[in-house]
Amino acid sequence: MYGKDLQTLVQYLAKLPGLGPRSGRRAALHLLKHREDLMHPLIEALTLVRERIRSCGLCGNYDTTDPCQLCKDPGRDDHLVCVVESVADLWALERAACFRGRYHVLGGTLSVLEGVQPEDLKIPQLLRRLQQTGIQEVILALNATVDGQTTAHYLADRLEEAGVQVTALAHGVPIGGELDYLDDGTLSAAIRARRNLVA
Repeated sequence: MYGKDLQTLVQYLAKLPGLGPRSGRRAALHLLKHREDLMHPLIEALTLVRERIRSCGLCGNYDTTDPCQLCKDPGRDDHLVCVVESVADLWALERAACFRGRYHVLGGTLSVLEGVQPEDLKIPQLLRRLQQTGIQEVILALNATVDGQTTAHYLADRLEEAGVQVTALAHGVPIGGELDYLDDGTLSAAIRARRNLVA
């Protein structure tokens, strides 16, 4: 149907979240039809991101600087840290503009099936941050999945030893839901109505 080069492009586009082979073909055709105003700027943007974007050594966010702009922002509350599974979850909370503290990206969740252990996540870094800074409350904003809740309970036990208040997102986040797919109003309500995990 089409040559090897175009087939390669379609295959890579089909690997993107939300796309499959059919959507990959449509995206490839759209890029080819709009080479000057879409394809060339996209290539430049991808090249810049590959060369300049890095993971923040403190919170795990993506930015051109380390520490990132969120970590350098003096207007944020240093006593409050929100723990999330992924950068997508951090961005979802920032879109909702409901949280003005610091973040900590775990890089995943504990999973027996996938063999993900505490040392595979950025849990030791979180515990070090608690020892080295004046953090008073940790909000566990993890996805309401089995692995997310397992991770939240594990962290609650570890954080209780550190002597900080541990809270979790409250109503508004459906069971099995993921933060990146929720609307801003739901996220705002959930962050405002967080609850203690440790009695």
